[in-house]
Amino acid sequence: MEEKVIQNQIDSINKKLDIILEEIELQSRHRREMDDLKDDLMRVGKDLYDTAVIELEQVHDQVSTRDILHLGKYLLRNVNTISRTIQQLENLKDFLTDVSPLVRESIIDLMKKLDEFDRKGYFEFGKEAVKIVDNVVTSFSKEDVKNLGDNVVTMLNTVKSLTQPDMLQAINNALNVYKQLDISVDEKVSLFSLMKELNSPEVKRGLAFGIKFLKNLANSQNYSDIKTNSLKTN
Repeated sequence: MEEKVIQNQIDSINKKLDIILEEIELQSRHRREMDDLKDDLMRVGKDLYDTAVIELEQVHDQVSTRDILHLGKYLLRNVNTISRTIQQLENLKDFLTDVSPLVRESIIDLMKKLDEFDRKGYFEFGKEAVKIVDNVVTSFSKEDVKNLGDNVVTMLNTVKSLTQPDMLQAINNALNVYKQLDISVDEKVSLFSLMKELNSPEVKRGLAFGIKFLKNLANSQNYSDIKTNSLKTN
């Protein structure tokens, strides 16, 4: 019985020794890893130091330690601002990523539309229109343009009147009549023949129309002159 107790104690001591040896091994391994890390950091730190010395040697006349310290403190004071700026840049990157397909589709649609305009001749028309504008600019003086601006209302009113249905119909009738006219005048026209033509109903109606037209035109001109003088007086 006593031998069994002693054996149990020896086994317990062996287990504790095993635990102690494992801990010692772990400590040794950790120390070796720390030594390796220290050696690596020493090499990296030496390289950084040597590089910093070389780089600072090139700018030591322009930069002082005080400037570096000031920059460091400035960066530390603005850590939140720098963080927000970086966050905004990330948001901008996400936005560009999302909008890129839309921009690509818009560019494709624009290119298709430009190609359609080119096939229809819009660009050629634009070139010729530029030539027309150039001819207008080179053919008219500044005073001509000023007069055009002063009378543009009158011109537009005239165009408006000409585009009325009844006026267009009258012009169209006059053109049709002119196209159908087959007038031939003899080289020798006597005064008697002219007097004879004056007695015809057609000539009388034409003369009456011409006289009324000229009379109304004169009245309209007198009214315009009176209106213009009244405006100048005011």
